[in-house]
Amino acid sequence: MPNPHVPSELPARHVEALKLFSERVHAIRPDQWDDPTPCTEWSVRDLVAHLVGEQLWVVPLVSEHRTMAEVGDAFDGDVLGDDPVAAWDDAAAGARAAFAEKGALDRVVHLSYGQTPATAYCAQMITDLTVHAWDLSRGIGADESLPETLVRFALREVGPNAGALAGSGLFAQALPTPQDADAQTRLLALTGRRA
Repeated sequence: MPNPHVPSELPARHVEALKLFSERVHAIRPDQWDDPTPCTEWSVRDLVAHLVGEQLWVVPLVSEHRTMAEVGDAFDGDVLGDDPVAAWDDAAAGARAAFAEKGALDRVVHLSYGQTPATAYCAQMITDLTVHAWDLSRGIGADESLPETLVRFALREVGPNAGALAGSGLFAQALPTPQDADAQTRLLALTGRRA
């Protein structure tokens, strides 16, 4: 999928998206892990596990130059263990460090659909963190507003590819929005979410 982002923008947006999701993870009360989220199949715990799993993949793919086949089923099963917040913190720190390595964004990573520029992979991760931060916020009753920088970034990533993303199962089918909808409402609608 095309990547419309300037590579120099990616590190800052990636750190910002990780920080946003981290704040939401740290806001989860002990009694909320089984609560539902807008991702109809996922509880709060399932959603956090999904994002932990995504971050765990970054180190082998970006830092170690391994393929998904080489990593195999290393991240299958329960990636949260007894301390989901610590599991998130560790996985996020690894992903942040991997994308911050010198030359990391000049690399090519081997994803399920083939070789992909690390810039495109990083942009996808930023978008996923941003949208799922909203899902988690709604699931736990936290502030649902997203930083404008991340919303605009994710809109540039999702906008041209909304149909393909829905077909891939990454996000739900896009919803219609009024012409005067704000950027966050448009982003959520493009990813099948009603604000």
